[in-house]
Order: sequence, then structure tokens, then C-alpha cells
Amino acid sequence: MMPTARPRASEATPPHALPPRAPSRWIDADITSRQITDDVMRPLVTRPTAGWFACLGAALAALSLGIGMVAYEVTTGIGVWGLNRSVGWAFDITNFVFWVGIGHAGTLISAILLLLRQQWRTSISRAAEAMTIFAVMCAAMFPLIHMGRPWLAFWVMPYPNGRGPLWVNFRSPLLWDVFAINTYLTISLLFWYLGMIPDFGTLRDRTPGGFRRLAYSLLSLGWNGSARTWSRYETATTILAGLATPLVISVHTIVSMDFATSVVPGWHATLFPPYFVAGAVFSGFGMVLTLLIVTRSTMRLERYITVEHFDAMAKILLLTGSIVGFSYATEFFSAWYGGNVYERYTFVNRMTGPYAWCFWTMVGCNVIAPQTLWARRVRRSVPALLVLSVLVNVGMWFERFVIIVTSLHRGYLPSTWVMYKPTIVEVGTLVGSFGLFFTCFLLFIRILPMIAMWEVKAVAGHSAGAAHD
Repeated sequence: MMPTARPRASEATPPHALPPRAPSRWIDADITSRQITDDVMRPLVTRPTAGWFACLGAALAALSLGIGMVAYEVTTGIGVWGLNRSVGWAFDITNFVFWVGIGHAGTLISAILLLLRQQWRTSISRAAEAMTIFAVMCAAMFPLIHMGRPWLAFWVMPYPNGRGPLWVNFRSPLLWDVFAINTYLTISLLFWYLGMIPDFGTLRDRTPGGFRRLAYSLLSLGWNGSARTWSRYETATTILAGLATPLVISVHTIVSMDFATSVVPGWHATLFPPYFVAGAVFSGFGMVLTLLIVTRSTMRLERYITVEHFDAMAKILLLTGSIVGFSYATEFFSAWYGGNVYERYTFVNRMTGPYAWCFWTMVGCNVIAPQTLWARRVRRSVPALLVLSVLVNVGMWFERFVIIVTSLHRGYLPSTWVMYKPTIVEVGTLVGSFGLFFTCFLLFIRILPMIAMWEVKAVAGHSAGAAHD
């Protein structure tokens, strides 16, 4: 039961934080409820540092480059890309699958680890959820610009229209992507906002009158921190987590169907759904690590994002990286054991062909580098984890590139063999997607609380009545 006397909603913690218990190993034992609130609110009320402005400037420059490249491509046509008669998919679908995969860690941390009551998720869940939203936004951009006429994107939605027999093809995996991504984005937005409602109540009570207080009051939906409110809130959160959990598996499974339902050598494999899901979680955790390591030091959040959190995330990286490596080996074994000469040649071409450097970069980043995480010293070394997290995302981007391009540039007939080289427009669009992602994330950490205050207080064992005012 929650105490009936409570100082204010801003110091509230959920009922499962009571009764008092031993301090959590995830949070410093001597930290108080007031300190948690002050530390998390500090970036929202203080002037941004020069480093933050420098990062934002770089992100805006990349975003501006991307906007210019996309505008040029739309006005000129996708002929400005390096696509040809054999390689009809390349940078566009590579970037789409890459960004969808990045968003998977947010849902895993938010939903699955919440249902499993894993306390180490509390300090990192908010940033992971935000990362999911921004990554899905970046992913949705590429199918739109690949259409050539993005202003007609609404045609893919099944709604009553006057276009006669023209209708969407519900048997197309590409259409499945539309529904999967929109469902994923909707659930992720709801989960993200729902998790911030108690913190909006905190910000409302701590912010003096004005526009900011009015905004927080509206966003908090009348949050009062009562026992009944907490009970209903936790019920809603658990239900939404249960609904979101299948998305971790279903969304990237649908993306894998874009390839697995074809007859292109190197693609039509029943292994693709679990292979893609494991790879998505792998790349997503890599990006979460990169973001948290940088923001932890620049925003002085070492007491909340600790080495213990990095150690737990590194173990997830090791597990999913090992699954990805096993999937690579399974692909090669299936091609050899199946006896299909075209399938065998596709994988031999990946290893020894003109794109072999891409393949071995992929193997080095995704298979070899993560094996260093068996060592506890590496898992708890922040610089080593930063390097590894960047390598993971480099390797996972090359994985998607290798799967797509090496399976297309040499088909059944030697007369169709052709090399693919990205143009400056494609590279600029990729840079622009990173600019969009980091611009959104940098604005997020200055406008909204990056750490879930109420969850951290619960893990720290503070009761609602034990506020240190």
C-alpha cells in the first residue's frame, strides 16, 4: 500500500518500491530521491554546453546535406542513384533494414525486460525508447524516396478510393512492411509517452509558472501520484508491454520476408526470420551503447548509467553476436549441403568476389570483435565498449549491403553481371539519415528527461514519504 501522506507528486515512486529494501547494485546507495530529481532535471533547465552545440551543429549539417540530396533525387528521378538493371535494390533497402534493426533494442528494453522485471533496464529504457522512435523515422524515409513520387505514398494504404481496380497487393512483403512499421511506430510512441507521464508530473511540480509548466501540466494528464493512479498506471504499462513484445519478433521477421520469399540465390532461406531478429537486437544494442556512453559523460549521469549497466548490455551483445555468427555459418553450410550450384557460387562470390572486402569487414565487426566480450575487463571498460559498439553498427550495415548487393550483381546469366557503385546522392542521403537521427536525439535530451526518474527511484528503494526536501 502507498502511504496516504505524500509531499507531492514529483517525489512519488510506484508501490512496488515499498517496503524499504536493501540498496540496488544498479544505483548508488547514498543517493536521495531529491538528488535523482535534480540530476535528471538539470539538463532541462541549464544552458547547453559547447560540446552539445558542436554536436548539434554537425548533426544539422548532415541533415541539411541529406535534405538537399533527397530534394535533388525527387526533382531529378532515381536515375541519379547507382542502380542498374541487375542491382535494383542497394543503398535504399540497405539503409531501411539497418534503421529498422536499430529500433529493436528500444522495444526489447522497454517491453520484454519490463515483463521480466529486470532492474538494470530502468536507467537506459527512456533513451532506448527515444532511439526507437527516431530510428523508425529514418527507416520510413527510404521507401518513400525510393517510390520516386513520395507525395503518392498514401496509395499504399487500403482505403476506399475512386481509382477503379487499382489496389494494393496484400500478398507483397513490401506492403507487409508498411503495416509492420506503422504498427511498430504507434506502439513505440505510446510506450514512450506512457513511461514519461509520472515524470511529467514531477516536472510540472518543479517548474515555475509559465509556458513550460502549462506544457508539462497538459502532458502529465492530471497525474497526482495516488495509490489508485499507480495501480492503474502499472496495469496499463504491463498490458502495453505484453502487446509490444511480439513486435520485437514480428517486425523484423516481416522485413526478412522481403528477401526470404524470393528465388534469388542467397535469399530464399528459412533461416532469415530468426537471423534478422537476432541481428536487429545486436545492432540496436550497439547503438544504445554508443549513445549512452557519450551522453553519460557529457551530461554527468555516471551515477545512473553505471558500469554495471554496460556490463549487462555487453552480455546481450555477446549473446546476439554469437547468434549472428552462427547464422553466417549456417548459411554457408546450407549452401554447401544443399547441392545447388547457384547457391554455392553466391556464397563463394561473397568471400572471394569483388565485394569480398565488405564481407570480411562484416565478419570482423560482427563475429570476431564481439568475442572479446567474454573478458570481464572488456565488458567493464567504457572506451573498449565505445569502440565495439561503433564496430557493431558498421558491421551490421555491411551485413545488409552484402546480403543485397552480392546476391544481385551476379545473377544466373553472366550477361547480366554488373558492378554497383553508390553515387554521391546515395551517400549524402545516408549521411542525412544519421543527421536526422542525431538531431532528434540531441534535442530530446535537452527537452525531455532522458532517464525515467520514477523507475530509478523505485530501484533505489526510496518510498514516496521519504523525500529528502
